[in-house]
Amino acid sequence: MSKDPIENLRQLIRCPSVTPAEGGALTALSAQLSPLGFHVERMVAEDEDTPDIENLYARLGSEGPHLMFAGHTDVVPVGDEEAWSHPPFAADIAGGEMYGRGAVDMKGGVACFTAAVARYIEKHGAPKGSISFLITGDEEGPAVNGTIKLLQWAHEKGERWDACLVGEPTNPDELGDMIKIGRRGSVSGTVTVFGVQGHVAYPHLADNPVRTALAMAGALMDPPFDHGTDDFQPSNLEVTSLDTGNRATNVIPAKVSFAFNIRFNDAWTAESVMAEIVRRLDAQTIGSHRGGRGPARYEIVWAERPSHVFLTRDDRLLASLASAIRDKTGKEPKLSTTGGTSDARFIKDYCPVVEFGLVGQTMHMVDERVPIADLEALTRIYLAFIERWFADAAA
Repeated sequence: MSKDPIENLRQLIRCPSVTPAEGGALTALSAQLSPLGFHVERMVAEDEDTPDIENLYARLGSEGPHLMFAGHTDVVPVGDEEAWSHPPFAADIAGGEMYGRGAVDMKGGVACFTAAVARYIEKHGAPKGSISFLITGDEEGPAVNGTIKLLQWAHEKGERWDACLVGEPTNPDELGDMIKIGRRGSVSGTVTVFGVQGHVAYPHLADNPVRTALAMAGALMDPPFDHGTDDFQPSNLEVTSLDTGNRATNVIPAKVSFAFNIRFNDAWTAESVMAEIVRRLDAQTIGSHRGGRGPARYEIVWAERPSHVFLTRDDRLLASLASAIRDKTGKEPKLSTTGGTSDARFIKDYCPVVEFGLVGQTMHMVDERVPIADLEALTRIYLAFIERWFADAAA
């Protein structure tokens, strides 16, 4: 039955696997993969101040070349369940679409790749090489106990991969629109500016840190960090919050904090973009405050583990996937580095990685849903990709 993506997805959606709950989703996937000959292992990762996460690694074959499919079965919360036209974990089909949380992001991709592998085995027998599934339950959460630790665990056990396909929803409008071949980097931080608390009627006795904070925030957002590169859109920094912790309208606050995130392209490294941010902040510490007390004081706390920019240039991987898409859809997929981060940022340290999955228009929304026709079409694309990738490897 695992060669049917509709049934595969129905089983997965009916598992309420909202991060960090496994919800039965990995158990359902294990039941789909084991009859195909996969050796399935469940690995639990843990860390301080984060929930334990159950992950899955399954491999078919013991030799190279080794193709990995990566993804996640955890999903975001459903929000207002009463606003759904169909229960979010019922996997109802209506109007040619299957409704449910995770239908697009990304249980649908997992269901289709499982079906594609089942059809490959039925058509060709076991691959002359290996296929593995690396599936986390922590992609929609803090991503601390998921893919990054599952990769380390598998690598320490001797696993090596030649290429990876991540099944995230990459297509903006129609199946076949876009392959993600890289991602911008991401750095976040919080800046706290210190002043002197006082009465608003006696500002000469105080020092309002909001003045400096606003100047700093403005300097981070303008001028632009760059105007884009050949492969990436421009880097962009956004201030996402500003807070004094002060609720009294007649009190000048003692300090103010603001948070920011920058998505940066390959004109920068995480280290160089952090240095540029500090340079811009330092330039605003003199002259943007008042009180005659010398340079404004501030501190910056960086979020842990910045995401590094990457670009995949593996010709065999890209050609195998692009030709499969052209053959099954008639479309020429755009090679893109747009969007946010994904777990591909961890995988790129182990092997070349690209992303291709369903249309992402309803992901994370009320009434998340996927056309039944797209499930079948994506399964056929994945099957053609597996066939081409192993054939090219043997050539």
